[in-house]
Amino acid sequence: MSEPFSVRITVRGYETDVQGHLNQSVYINYAEHARWSLLQAAGISQAGLIAKGVGPVALETTIRYKRELLAGDEVDVSCTFEWGGGKTFRIEQTVTKADGTVAAELSAVGGLLDLTARRMVANPQDYFKELATDPSLFGL
Repeated sequence: MSEPFSVRITVRGYETDVQGHLNQSVYINYAEHARWSLLQAAGISQAGLIAKGVGPVALETTIRYKRELLAGDEVDVSCTFEWGGGKTFRIEQTVTKADGTVAAELSAVGGLLDLTARRMVANPQDYFKELATDPSLFGL
């Protein structure tokens, strides 16, 4: 298997809490940034999703904090989609410091919402395959 898709982010001072640690809510922002970067790299835009009548939705996110992150730390945020059939999929993400130390692990459940019916679509991977210029980035 190839390496998962990843983006590099530098922790900014204004993202930290009073202890100097990366604020817990920012981990979700980093994960979201990596997911949208993956979609863009695969050739899927927000406009393309809207034109197809669907939009991604987050149903559940779990974060496991492993090591602190401080202002100035550089991290790689990976993103791997896992398809199991049905209306949902999993997204596994790891936040890794530049020295290889795992700082956090995120696991999410998502889906695609039909923007007209306001219901989850069946087999969201089919939409990703159709919209993507490089569906291999999704493991498809």
